[in-house]
Amino acid sequence: MIGLASAVILLPFLAAFAGMLLGPRLSSLLGARTTAAPAPDPVPGGGPEAGAEAWQGAATEAERSFLKNGPALIACVPIAVSTVLAAIIGLTVWGDPGDRTGVLTSIPTGTVPIELGLQIDGLSAVVAFMVCCVALAVQVYSVAYMSKDPRYSSYAAFISLFTAAMLLVVFAGDLLLLYVGWEIMGVCSYFLIGHHWEERANSRAAVKAFLVTRLGDVGFLLGIFVLGIGAGSFSIERVLDEAPSMPHTTVTVAALLLLAGVAGKSAQFPLHTWLPDAMAGPTPISALIHAATMVAAGIYVVARVYDVFVAAPAALTVLGILAVISMLGSALAALAQDDIKRVLAYSTVSQLAVMAGGLAVGAKNGAIFHLLTHGAFKALLFLAAGCVIVVTGSNMLRDYGGLRQGMPISFWTMTVGLAALVGVPPTSGWFSKDAVIESAQHAATRGDASAADWLVYVGLLVTVAVTAAYATRLWLMTFFGENRGQGAYELKEAPMLMAGTVTVLAVPSALIGFFGGGEAELRPHVGSAVLALLFVIAGAGAAFLVWNRDPALDPARVLGPARPVFLRAFYVDEVYDAVIVRPVRALARYVVTFDDRGIDAAVVGTARAARRLSELARLPQNGNPQAYLTGVLAGTVVIVAGVVIFL
Repeated sequence: MIGLASAVILLPFLAAFAGMLLGPRLSSLLGARTTAAPAPDPVPGGGPEAGAEAWQGAATEAERSFLKNGPALIACVPIAVSTVLAAIIGLTVWGDPGDRTGVLTSIPTGTVPIELGLQIDGLSAVVAFMVCCVALAVQVYSVAYMSKDPRYSSYAAFISLFTAAMLLVVFAGDLLLLYVGWEIMGVCSYFLIGHHWEERANSRAAVKAFLVTRLGDVGFLLGIFVLGIGAGSFSIERVLDEAPSMPHTTVTVAALLLLAGVAGKSAQFPLHTWLPDAMAGPTPISALIHAATMVAAGIYVVARVYDVFVAAPAALTVLGILAVISMLGSALAALAQDDIKRVLAYSTVSQLAVMAGGLAVGAKNGAIFHLLTHGAFKALLFLAAGCVIVVTGSNMLRDYGGLRQGMPISFWTMTVGLAALVGVPPTSGWFSKDAVIESAQHAATRGDASAADWLVYVGLLVTVAVTAAYATRLWLMTFFGENRGQGAYELKEAPMLMAGTVTVLAVPSALIGFFGGGEAELRPHVGSAVLALLFVIAGAGAAFLVWNRDPALDPARVLGPARPVFLRAFYVDEVYDAVIVRPVRALARYVVTFDDRGIDAAVVGTARAARRLSELARLPQNGNPQAYLTGVLAGTVVIVAGVVIFL
C-alpha cells in the first residue's frame, strides 16, 4: 500500500519534469504535423479567445491528434495511472479499514528527527482519489482549452507538479514532509496564476497570491515546530497521540499558528483576498486550485490533525468565527460580481468556510464529505464556465443571455453544478451541506452550547439563502433571456474534449452524495433538510422575481447603495492598501532615501577622503628624481642644522 501511494505521488512528479524537457520533442517523434501556431489571443481571466477560427481549428486538431500530442500524453497518462492506483488504495482501505504507515528514512536533526514516511487511512485515501480525478479532468480539458497556447507544455508540467505536491500533503506521515508539499503548491500557484505574465494584472495577481499565502505559512511553520517539539516527534501519528497530554497553552498556541496557514491556503478571512484575483490564471487552473488543491489543503490539514484542535477549544472558536465572516461575507460579495469567474471564486471562499464551520462545531465527517462533493461540483462549474468563456469571448455576465439554445451541454452541466452548490435535492451538495447544518444545529441546541455555536448555525442558514440567490442570478443571466453580447460570435458548443469533460463531471456532482448513506451522520435529516430547503427557496425565489421583472437587467441592481460595497468585497483590499501597503511603501521609500543619502553617502565620502589622503601620501613617491634629490638635500641640511644647534 505504501508503495502504491508512493507511485501515486511520483508519477505526476516525474511527468512534470518530463513535460518540461521532452514535451514538444515527443510530439515530433510521434509524427505530429508542425504548423505555424497562431498567436495566442487571451481574454480577461486567461485562455484563448473563443469563436476565433484559428483557436477552434487548433482545438479540433488537438483532439484529433491527441495520441501525437507529446505534452498532452505526458500530462494525462501518468495522472490517469495515478487515478487508477488511488482507486485501488481507496477500495483496499474501504474493504479493510485501518492505518498503514511506512517510513523510508529518518533524518537526525540533533533534537527532533524528521521522518520521510507516508500514512494511509480512510481520510487520505478518499481525498487522494478526489485530487487525482479532478486533476485528470483538468489535464484532459486543457488539451483543447490551451491548444493554441505556445507555452502549453510548461503549463501542463506545472499542473502535474501541483498535483504531486497536493498528493504529498495528503499522504505525508510527517508534518515537515507535509510542509514540503504545502510550499511546492505555493510556488506552482504562482507560476500558474501568472501563466499569461505578459499582462501586468496577471503577474500582479500571481505575486499577491504568493505573498499572502506565504504570510500565513510563517505561522503554519511555527505551529509545526511547536507541535513537533511538544510531542518529541513530527510524525502526525505521534503528535495526535501526544496532543491530549500536552500542556494546554502549547496545544492552543500551536493550533492558532496552524490556523494562520489554513486561513492563507484556504482563503479564509483575513487572508482571503488573493483568491478572487487568482482568476487571472487560465480557467482550468481556477478549477484545479478551487476544487482539489491549494484551497482544499487547509481544510484537509485541520481534519488530519483534528485531535489537536479538539484539545484546543479556543482555536475551534476562532475557526468558527472566521468561518462565519468568510462564508457570509464572500456570499454577499458573489451576489454583486460581474465576472462569472469571480462569482465562482467568492463562492469557493464561502463553501470552504462552510467546511471550516463544520469542523468548528465537531462535524469532521460532514466537513470532509462537503470537501469531496465541493471538489466535484466546483470543478464542473469552473470548466463549464470555461466553455462559456471560450465561446463568447467574455467573462462578463452582462455579455451573456440565452446561451442554453446553442450550448445545451454547458447549460445542463452547469445547472447540475449550480444545483449542487445551492444544495438542491438530490444533488451531492444537498447531502453534504445538510450533514454540516445538522451538526451545527445539534451543537447550537445542546445544553452547553456557546455563542460561537449559534453564530455558526445561523451563519450557515443565511449563507444558504444568499448562495441560492447568487447562483440563480448567474444561471438566469447566462442561459436565459435575450443575448446581451456586444461582440459577434457563433453560438455553438465548445470542442467535444471540453464538453465531454464537463459531462463526465456532472455525474459525480449529481450522484456522489448517495455514497454518504453508509454513515448515519451523513444521511439527510428531515428537520435540518427542510429548514435549509426553505432558505434555498427564499433566496432563489427572490433572485428570480427580481430578474423576471426585466430579464435584460441585472438582478443585483436591487442591492442599491450596497452593491458597490459587495462588489468591492467590503473594501478589504482598500483597507489593507491604506493600513499596510501604503505605509510599507512609504517606509521603503524612506529606507531607500536613507540608504542613498546616509549609508551610501558615508561609504562614498569615506572613499573620497581616503583617495584625497592617498594623494597627499603619494607626493614623496611621485617618480620625479629631482624631487627625490631635493628631499635628500633638505634632509641633510636639517640633520646638519640640528647637530650644530643642539650639539
